Amino acid sequence: MNRSKAAGRKPRADALRNRERILEVAKQAFTRSGANATLDDIASEAGIGPGTLYRHFPTREELLQAVYRSEMEKLAAAERKFAQSMPPIEALRAWLLLFVDAIETKQLIAPVLSALIGDPKKVFAASHDQIHEALSALVKRAIKSGDIRKDTDPMDLLRALVGVAHVATSPDWQQSARRLVDILITGSRPIQ
Repeated sequence: MNRSKAAGRKPRADALRNRERILEVAKQAFTRSGANATLDDIASEAGIGPGTLYRHFPTREELLQAVYRSEMEKLAAAERKFAQSMPPIEALRAWLLLFVDAIETKQLIAPVLSALIGDPKKVFAASHDQIHEALSALVKRAIKSGDIRKDTDPMDLLRALVGVAHVATSPDWQQSARRLVDILITGSRPIQ
């Protein structure tokens, strides 16, 4: 088989499983060890050889970017799942709680990416539209159902949660952010 045909094929199922496993293990490793997580340790923990990891992610930068993008894609996809399976206000709440977890991932990855590539904004900017669209859809649905006020701005909700994460000085900022989700939901209810 010539290379051009091989390049156009879909990845094999085992290659996709390896990639997903690498991303999950890498997220945990970077959460635990930050920039000190070694790619060889990640490969070992994922149950693959270093060559397999390097075939998928030739550099630390590519792995970090892939971890971040994967987390943002999961967050965006959760909007559709929640919208199909939950009442509007519960879907919005569940998604905002997932967003708190995503903030943690971004906080862990941003300093490492900054050290490697100087400016991680291009990586983060690519996910911004995806996240904004997902949250906007959930807010519109909750407004339409009458669960929240018509003047609720999706970006205000995100700014409040990101703000808590940026000013937090304690390691338990996530608990504060989770409580803030309920405060934001309650504060967005229609005035009666």
